[in-house]
Amino acid sequence: MVFKRLLGAIGIGGPSVDTVLDGGAVLPGGALSGQVRLRGGGAVVEIEEIGLELVARVEAEHEEGESEGAVAFERYVVGGGFRLGADEERSVPFTVTVPWETPVTELYGQPLGVVLGVRTELVVADGRDRGDLDPLTVRPLPVQEAILEALGQLEFGFRSADLEHGRIGGTGQRLPFYQEIELTPPPRYAHAVTEIELTFLATPSGLEVVLEADKRGGPLTPGHDALTRFTVRHEDVAVLDWNSEVDGWIRRLTEHREAYGAQAYVHSAPHTDGGSDHKSDHKSDDGGSGLGTAVAAGAAGLAVGVVVGMVAAEVVDEIGDFLEGEEEEEEEG
Repeated sequence: MVFKRLLGAIGIGGPSVDTVLDGGAVLPGGALSGQVRLRGGGAVVEIEEIGLELVARVEAEHEEGESEGAVAFERYVVGGGFRLGADEERSVPFTVTVPWETPVTELYGQPLGVVLGVRTELVVADGRDRGDLDPLTVRPLPVQEAILEALGQLEFGFRSADLEHGRIGGTGQRLPFYQEIELTPPPRYAHAVTEIELTFLATPSGLEVVLEADKRGGPLTPGHDALTRFTVRHEDVAVLDWNSEVDGWIRRLTEHREAYGAQAYVHSAPHTDGGSDHKSDHKSDDGGSGLGTAVAAGAAGLAVGVVVGMVAAEVVDEIGDFLEGEEEEEEEG
């Protein structure tokens, strides 16, 4: 596949494609725009369709252990239905809306270790070519940033972030995976929990906030997981005291073992669970994605710096390798 793309890039064989995204990070539920630049190969070709797919690197748990793979979670048709001449250059602009549940990849400009890509696919008369893959950067919504800022002010530390295959029961989750942001507790909660996992599920009207605590056991009781869920509105970002609000969520999570039940309606309606079966394919080990991070709390909030691990471009390359293997298997089939 690499050789095929190289031939296309120098004008031999099929057309080449290069997708250029407009600069800057996008918001969940926001607009993603750019251009698909085409260059014809050695002959005229009918471009039936130009597709864009949003791709994520996702972890999954199964009986044999853990695995990682690329999951396409949205697809758009942005052009097609025209003839591309030999060596002809053409640019197709596009603007699409990303899903509201699109994971956050950065905070205050610092990468979280979650990597997304935009894959370009050309459908021509004699087949299709999944060619270009470009990194996608997503910044938090204002209400997400307010919650993360409050956690930083409350001296929670950032441990890692990853994408887990599966669904969280009792929520309105739409994507086949969810994002987990793993946090270390401040001293005043360290006696009760070893770790807190945060998941955002955004919608046009608001945000479901799912918090899970890995609670410490006592001399006579084993440790267990507890879950709580809150719903906030986008307009709440300007009116709530977020430090107080989030601290209240954490206190309810660490102190109570109420049943995880019906849909939460507003930010004051929590639900908690003493069990750990609320997520399918749920990852519970402390290893996370292997990324070590340092947190600068206080006035700067939950500012994140990656200490070790792969940078975004390297992980996108790995997604590209995964997709190439996928294509080769299809061709062999």
